[in-house]
Amino acid sequence: MAHLQLDQARIDRARDSARRIAGRVFDDMDRSTTTTVERATLRLMGVDGVDENQVPLPNRVVDHLLERGLLNRGAALAVAAAMNEQGWTAQQVAEAVAAGRLVLDGGDDTAARNTADALAAQSCEHIATQRAQRAALIGNSGEAPQPWLYLIVATGNIYEDIKQARAAAEQGADIVAVIRSTGQSLLDYVPYGATTEGFGGTYATQENFRLMRAALDEVGAKVGRYIRLTNYCSGLCMPEIAAMGAIERLDMMLNDSMYGIIFRDINMQRTFIDQFFSRMINGYAGIIINTGEDNYLTTADAVDAAHTVLASQMINEQFAYLSGLVPEQMGLGHAFEINPELENGFLWELAHAQLVRQVFPEASLKYMPPTKHMTGNIFKGHVQDALFNMVSTVTKQNIHLLGMMTEAIHTPFIQDRFLAIQNARYVFGTMRDLHSEIEFKSGGLIEQRAQAVLAETESMLAEIKRTATGGKGLDGVIAKAPGYYNPFPKRMLQGGARHG
Repeated sequence: MAHLQLDQARIDRARDSARRIAGRVFDDMDRSTTTTVERATLRLMGVDGVDENQVPLPNRVVDHLLERGLLNRGAALAVAAAMNEQGWTAQQVAEAVAAGRLVLDGGDDTAARNTADALAAQSCEHIATQRAQRAALIGNSGEAPQPWLYLIVATGNIYEDIKQARAAAEQGADIVAVIRSTGQSLLDYVPYGATTEGFGGTYATQENFRLMRAALDEVGAKVGRYIRLTNYCSGLCMPEIAAMGAIERLDMMLNDSMYGIIFRDINMQRTFIDQFFSRMINGYAGIIINTGEDNYLTTADAVDAAHTVLASQMINEQFAYLSGLVPEQMGLGHAFEINPELENGFLWELAHAQLVRQVFPEASLKYMPPTKHMTGNIFKGHVQDALFNMVSTVTKQNIHLLGMMTEAIHTPFIQDRFLAIQNARYVFGTMRDLHSEIEFKSGGLIEQRAQAVLAETESMLAEIKRTATGGKGLDGVIAKAPGYYNPFPKRMLQGGARHG
């Protein structure tokens, strides 16, 4: 099998640096919670819906507790205490708070903890049932061989998305990703209900998740293989969207720990606290996370910045371990984005992809197609996608986002997606076992390039420093009081055990 000779000691040192970085961040962030974590906790306890002004009830309750200076003890205890006092459900408590009929206190007693624990157990049982249902459907219908073909829909209208998703699955897609409406990552609330208007994508809502999940289950039964559903839980509502995805049995979530900091100027404390809680939920639900390293190469040169991808993947890996994810759930991202005019560029793409594969042999790697240098020349673009497909199968990637020959022209039509699927299936079929028939030349250009990227990565990880107070969302970070309580981590992390 094709294999690069890499310096394992260098990989180990880089991984140790990433582990120290992640551990320090985790220890610092564990002293605080966020408004989003508390809203996600309420959603997992059964709070849903909106008030008469379309403000989500989890927001109303958390804002109420924040105003009263009680959120630092955790929303779970306050709501559970009110449930015990009134004899109501969590939903009824939230509705009463929103209507101004109930004022919450901090209620920290054994009865409140027991009630919160009981709700957490019920919620975790539902999520575990959904995970078992996924396994049963895969067992009954089977699934495609890897790399899985990952295809995007993004009409803005969930009902139109469903039509396109069905067509994509019937044409050969294994994963359907519903792109979020532009800017949703900066909304500090989750829209409610089925939505039909979005810009550049469709709003991530629990009802939209439910509708698409049902549609993909139906078409999966028709085509005889399980179709996975992907959405996005990055941005200011990361934990809430993870909770909604776990409840509705999504299979993958774009859940990068640094994308919001780098590309959306979201405060790093807010992001890291939220990503821990969201990944904990995803880990418990059996959801594969997808990380956003491909974005680095759309804003920087893919040769010069190759080491930033590997460094980010190493940090993402360690954060994932801390949140309870296993390697098979780590969809670490990278991309085929080198300028096609660069001499030997294909060799460098192969070097980068093989390097990532060997550094993370058990991860569910997500490989992204050429986008930055697509020009509108659809014939050349189709060739670029074919070369991307070749690298993917030779280096044994797991999740393969389909390249579109019309990438630089318009949102792909159904026929564009069909051609992309045909291209990938042809390459994957005709080169299925090529990886086991070839070897990389010892000391050759490909191996030298991989070793150079690894060396730069090790150096970068040893020097990383950032500020903790910049960016959007810092006002949503709350230091935990001594009596703070949340019933979910001890269940979802099996007693809070840290892995890695």
